[in-house]
Amino acid sequence: MADVFDRLVGQTRAADLLRQYVRHPVHAYLVVGPDGSNLRDTAIAMAAALQCPEHGCGRCEVCRLVLSGADTDVTIVERAGLSWRVDELREAERLSRRRPLGDGYQIVILEDVQLTVTGTAPSAPALLKTLEEPPPRTVFVLTADETPPELDTIVSRCLEIRLNALTDDDVAAIVMADGVDEPAARAAAAAANGDIRRARILARDDALVRRAAQWRAVPERFDGSPAGATRIVEEIVRALDEAVAPLVALQQDEATRRSAEARELGLRAGSRRDLEAAFKREQRRFRTDELRFGVRVLTEVYRRRLHDALEDEVGARSTDRVRAAMDAIGALGEANRRLSTPLDENLLLYDLMLSLSSM
Repeated sequence: MADVFDRLVGQTRAADLLRQYVRHPVHAYLVVGPDGSNLRDTAIAMAAALQCPEHGCGRCEVCRLVLSGADTDVTIVERAGLSWRVDELREAERLSRRRPLGDGYQIVILEDVQLTVTGTAPSAPALLKTLEEPPPRTVFVLTADETPPELDTIVSRCLEIRLNALTDDDVAAIVMADGVDEPAARAAAAAANGDIRRARILARDDALVRRAAQWRAVPERFDGSPAGATRIVEEIVRALDEAVAPLVALQQDEATRRSAEARELGLRAGSRRDLEAAFKREQRRFRTDELRFGVRVLTEVYRRRLHDALEDEVGARSTDRVRAAMDAIGALGEANRRLSTPLDENLLLYDLMLSLSSM
């Protein structure tokens, strides 16, 4: 019989464990998986199963509310910056001490907890304190890409579940289950880096193929001048704005739906300011993922150039082409790394385009 964990494509072993764990809840779970393992959907499925009287049937009103983001007793606490701040974790603790409005639990989802040990003022001790003194009807669901040694004390307070990275085939299968045709689903999966929500948006974005072609054409358009690099950057930024537009429309629909459901149930809709802040963070992540997609497309272009140069007869020209392709791949790798820092995207793109145009 189908349940909320059936939606976790590619995670059969983890789903089987979760079905057992939610029947005997503990105060904190830690879901760990590499980039592209669909951590958020797993955390939300867990929340639904913990709230559901049938442990995640996927059919009842309780499951529907949690899966749609409308259960007021399930809160996703998000950080504002690149790492968690102590005051953000104190807010999570405050939320955890609220009494549930329903018959289930107060569930607090904290994402990317590995980032509590980064930055100039690591916040891991604040999180540890929160986990050591949990209210009786509160469950924490934490997610992390990895568990560095500095997280050992936090890991020891949680029941740990490990996920596999989703393949492009896994993501495409999920999107096709929504009624998307196979070519569009596979194109979206290739550009989504394992992010199911992003894949679902891209699958209905007719401009995705055009944006990929725009990235592939970049090397042919360099004229060696700063002005030429600037023009390319301006076009890419316009394409980023275009790419995020479907997400903005989806968020507006979600805000309207949440308000309507809150009115129907006689509940407070929640802070519009907090919701808008969460939406803006999601938009920033979406733009960053779109940039990573472009960097990946460009990297494949230069890898093909490298392959072709290596296949040519040995000579000065071939050696120059090999060196130029390798330098370009190195510059793209550095740009991908810099996407994880709070650098202005225009500056990053301009530096990258100027570097590539000189190779």
